[in-house]
Amino acid sequence: MRIVSVMTSSTRGGAEYAAVRLLDAVAARGHEAILLTSHPDTAEGTRVTARHVDLGPKLGARSWPRLALQWPLLHRRLRRELEREAPFDVLLLHFKKEQLLAPRLPAELRPRLAWAEWGPVPPPMHVGPPGRLYRSAAQGVEAVLAVSEGTRESLIAAGVPAGRVGVVPNAIDPERFRPLPDAGAAHRRRLGIPDDAFLVGCLTRFNARKRNEVAIDAAVRLAAQPGRAVHLLMIGEGNTEADLRTRAAPLGGAAHFVPTTGAEPAELLSGCDVVVFCPSPTEGEPLAISMGMLTERPVVATAAEGATGLIQPGTGAIAKPDHDPGAVAVLLAGYRADPALVRTEGRAARELAASRHDPSAVAERAEALLFGGG
Repeated sequence: MRIVSVMTSSTRGGAEYAAVRLLDAVAARGHEAILLTSHPDTAEGTRVTARHVDLGPKLGARSWPRLALQWPLLHRRLRRELEREAPFDVLLLHFKKEQLLAPRLPAELRPRLAWAEWGPVPPPMHVGPPGRLYRSAAQGVEAVLAVSEGTRESLIAAGVPAGRVGVVPNAIDPERFRPLPDAGAAHRRRLGIPDDAFLVGCLTRFNARKRNEVAIDAAVRLAAQPGRAVHLLMIGEGNTEADLRTRAAPLGGAAHFVPTTGAEPAELLSGCDVVVFCPSPTEGEPLAISMGMLTERPVVATAAEGATGLIQPGTGAIAKPDHDPGAVAVLLAGYRADPALVRTEGRAARELAASRHDPSAVAERAEALLFGGG
């Protein structure tokens, strides 16, 4: 079977990488997977064929006026790109913009329409005109792949028929995302991070919805306390990077910013002692948590959103109260003082994540939904 998947945005984050892993796992079962994306390099090294398509930023509170003005142009562009790929068996859409554009496509360009949802439906899409548009678009969808049970519940609450929604966790190859201590040490040397420093890593998207400032403020607090030198590694890209760099200025040369473009997250995270996750208000099953766990690193979440059910006792911690830099600093201090705890919880974290994200099992479930088997 041939799947054409569309996922475009101005920046990349966990959902983009999760989508590629899902398509790669399905392709491993003998199907052809083509991804139309703003960031084709995310598919490098996989079985997914990626083609560059620019449909602008994701639909959001700030972008919708500009996207509304461009809507006819975006529709024509999407139709043109899909015509180039036709014929195909399944059209899989990931973000709200493409999902709302799809109903006006010719029937031959949406032979079987499916959505993948990587987090809860945002509140504005539950009510008013946006909610009506979303529910109307959902009527033509034959299958929705929800990354978590919480995401599935939010879809049903937003008006998506329950019988069409199934849970498909992130597909992550534990052999590809594994501890890489030599590569991690090489990255530390390249960045000028001493071997005995305590390195806090954060794999994220640099935008206003992600509470990245909490990780930075916690690292600044921890660095001011007696103990091993503290370094911070922010892995990501986006429009808030300049503000985040300014916020991290008290750390001086101990603050490091590395773009995800061309980077291997498993290598970078393997050089860290602990990974911090900074959720946005709507998280599904964050890839950043799972990747941290698979590289044998305890994960500290700055809030419960997206972390509940993933981070279990003995594999990391969830800070309380939410997004409190002081509470996060206390948790990090415990790991800085006890390297044995880092090792023990890191091993447990990998074991838990590897069992959850087995690509063959994930692909089998996705295949059934995408092609109508259940």
